[in-house]
Amino acid sequence: MVRTGRGRWRAGLLGLALSVAGCGGPADDGWPADKAGPKVVVSFAPLYCFALNVAGDDAVVRLLPAAAGGAHHFQPTDRDALLLRRADLFLVNGLGLEGGKPAQVKKASGNANLKVVELGGRIPEKLLRQGVCHHDHGDDDPHDHGTDPHVWLGPDTAVYLVQGIRDELKAADPAHEADYDRRAAAYVAKLRKLKADGLDMLKDKRDRRLVTFHDSMAYFAHDFDLKIEGVVQKVPGTEPNDKYLKDLIRKCSGNPPVRVICAEPQYANSGAGRELVKTLQYKGVADAALVELDPLETATAEQLDAGWYEARMRANLDALAKAMR
Repeated sequence: MVRTGRGRWRAGLLGLALSVAGCGGPADDGWPADKAGPKVVVSFAPLYCFALNVAGDDAVVRLLPAAAGGAHHFQPTDRDALLLRRADLFLVNGLGLEGGKPAQVKKASGNANLKVVELGGRIPEKLLRQGVCHHDHGDDDPHDHGTDPHVWLGPDTAVYLVQGIRDELKAADPAHEADYDRRAAAYVAKLRKLKADGLDMLKDKRDRRLVTFHDSMAYFAHDFDLKIEGVVQKVPGTEPNDKYLKDLIRKCSGNPPVRVICAEPQYANSGAGRELVKTLQYKGVADAALVELDPLETATAEQLDAGWYEARMRANLDALAKAMR
């Protein structure tokens, strides 16, 4: 986004602050009037699932309305600022994923007591992968974050996100500490079983190399013992140029070839992955396959429940297990 675009976005946030300041009473801000406990807002879908599992009936969890399109792309609106006006916690991924938007929308909400928590900061540095984020977050450093922020896609790193949510809820609501501990432990056990089941599903696969759609699956690949040889789109939403595609075809058609090419449901209109598979088949890689691998960055509130994350991760593993040899 060019500087003028950022200026328009920040001007919009000033409008948000003014519009929220003029809103009516608490009844119109999306929070139930008869529900006690911490009010928690999360920045995108996986964190919503994690928070639901830890919160149970002791806290209220809401997905930021603008987050349906994913934490990479969300542009806050007055609905987001209004939701945050009475929230206690705003849980975000951090590691550069949301850029400066959480701080900006907090300011627009007028809620000086809102605690913004970057859960990715709870992950030990030794578990973090290096990477470049190619999305524009509307801040002054939209591209290179050094650390790959897609930590929710590895069960090992997702555990730390869940434990961070547990700790924040315990601090906000000490009366239910034992319940948050119990539910977090139960969900961590599910994440560990997810990893064990995935490794078991893929244990007999000899060719563990793949090309992902964009640079988002490093934690997934690490936890499930896979090797990423390249990406279809260096910048998500931008089709590769001819030179890049030719280089990728050359790499994939080597000996041994890379035959598993991934697509993403968020970019269903992209033809680059299909074109790559067709070209590989033409070059003699007869069993080249296109597999949908969901980075779990987008979902609507209507699609989400406490089991959504696990179900989508297992669908990813099942799709890979069917395509790999």
